[in-house]
Amino acid sequence: MSKERINELRTRMQQSIVGQEAVIERLLIGLLANGNLLVEGLPGLAKTRAIKALADHLEADFSRIQFTPDLLPSDVTGTEVYYQDGSRGDFRFEPGPIFANIVLGDEINRAPAKVQAAMLEAMEERQVTVAGKTHRMPPLFMVMATQNPVEQEGTYPLPEAQMDRFLMHVNIVYPPVEDEMRIVDLVRSEERQAQARPDDAGEKPEKPARIPQQAVFDARREIAQVHVSEPMKRYMADLVYATRTPEKYSADVARWIEVGGSPRASIALDKCGRTHAWLQGRDYVDPEDVRAIVHDCLRHRLMLSYEAHGEGMNADKVIDALLAEVALP
Repeated sequence: MSKERINELRTRMQQSIVGQEAVIERLLIGLLANGNLLVEGLPGLAKTRAIKALADHLEADFSRIQFTPDLLPSDVTGTEVYYQDGSRGDFRFEPGPIFANIVLGDEINRAPAKVQAAMLEAMEERQVTVAGKTHRMPPLFMVMATQNPVEQEGTYPLPEAQMDRFLMHVNIVYPPVEDEMRIVDLVRSEERQAQARPDDAGEKPEKPARIPQQAVFDARREIAQVHVSEPMKRYMADLVYATRTPEKYSADVARWIEVGGSPRASIALDKCGRTHAWLQGRDYVDPEDVRAIVHDCLRHRLMLSYEAHGEGMNADKVIDALLAEVALP
């Protein structure tokens, strides 16, 4: 039953987002694997629209934080406010926008270090501490942060510690020309619906009921039962280990990697691999599941050398080289 509801959620999202099927799948993987996503892409590639579509069709509270250089940590987490009732007064906690089920952090690299640090506890520990008191996040909680790869003026690069706390780093690219034509048609259709008068087409159709949160929790329980064989565990561990000891696999890769992935990389491969297998209708993980998500799980966890940048290498190309060297199970 949960698989049917999640597939319905995917179908609804695809109706409002054209040409970004891979992004929709990554959003669902992040949601079902209980992780946070960093999405990078040029302006206008439906990053904000994708997360809004997820929130619109899921029974969840949504909040958006527009990160700017003058943002304060309390603007994100909330703060203690003094209330006075007659002769008595006390401080009460007013939750910030981070207290939602689905949080969009728009252009997170425009926020200063203090604000980025305030996000760390919420993302990793699922709680925030304000004025010495700890406040828990809701059971269903996901942060999708976006960053723009251009216009670096006035931005603050994310520290490695925070990058590592994102389950996946998703790159969005331009859609093919056929999909771009469909995007224009979709926007035109939405404009017509927004401008239509009630008497133009009778009563507007009611929106279908949103997918309940329980469907996500049920899916997570099923994903926890997806089988991972010993050879597959070893394959995932070998991929991460190869980023730390690349000299054992390739002299070129050894020149390109400065620092490899942490144990969080192995955990991410396991979580995302099982979720990908479940979405494909299987109760076991095979190598294709790992290879489908390995770039998203590792690209932000590798620190490349100056030599790699000088040779025009990026993290995806280095991961491709590792995949060619690490033996399949």
